[in-house]
Amino acid sequence: MDRAEQAARELMNVRTGRRRIAALPPGLAPADPEAAYGIQRHMRRLIGEGGAGRQIGWKIGCTNERAQAHVGIDEPFYGGVFEATAWTSPAEIDASGFFMTVIEAEIGFLMGEDLPAAAAPYDPGSVADAVKAVLPCIEIVDSRYEDWTGVGTAHMIADNGSHGGWIRGAPVADWQGLDLSEIEVTLSVDGETVREGNGFAVMGNPINALTWLANVRAVYARDGLKAGDFVSTGTTIDVYPAKAGESLVADFGPLGEVRFRIV
Repeated sequence: MDRAEQAARELMNVRTGRRRIAALPPGLAPADPEAAYGIQRHMRRLIGEGGAGRQIGWKIGCTNERAQAHVGIDEPFYGGVFEATAWTSPAEIDASGFFMTVIEAEIGFLMGEDLPAAAAPYDPGSVADAVKAVLPCIEIVDSRYEDWTGVGTAHMIADNGSHGGWIRGAPVADWQGLDLSEIEVTLSVDGETVREGNGFAVMGNPINALTWLANVRAVYARDGLKAGDFVSTGTTIDVYPAKAGESLVADFGPLGEVRFRIV
């Protein structure tokens, strides 16, 4: 067993043991993003084998400058989204399955065509042509680290990009006439607006984040994106630390709503 797999098994043991750690031990800690994605590849396999089921797509983290500042990093990263921790709106989410339920309102994509690594680098136009639908969604950020905002990019990547869960609204197939950078987003909790944002916060346009993922997957995985993949592109709002008992609604205007309750 190589060090990357050992590190992934350590993180998986933390998950299944319902405990948190300060960081991976020095002999297993990733030194850079490339090493971290090596750990994550094993981690995604272990998460699937551990009951999360099939990987259905990807999350992108820290595409928003305010989100980057919140966790003290200066670049995006990605992780896997899994069948058993993905829900369709309206949803009821059990808080006991998470260490924390930090909420991000995101614009997501459903891929209609493959974007293979061999054809990279991609530009936003070619990536947009491969999209089947756009959808409103929520990512629940969760972390196995005690100080998740201070542990650093490589550790967050290794821990499957601090992904906890994902809730999706109805896909919008006829989206090409929309300027996604101008989509206004509000998050309401128990009927009161607590966050506001827009698509421009996501690298100027969520399509830019999707393009980043297609190209970076070519670098770190020598793979691309596949038809049928869902991709959540990063938060349009400042993150919200949700609590059990709250009912939340993320309104994306022409893209619709995502409704859920944390119990």
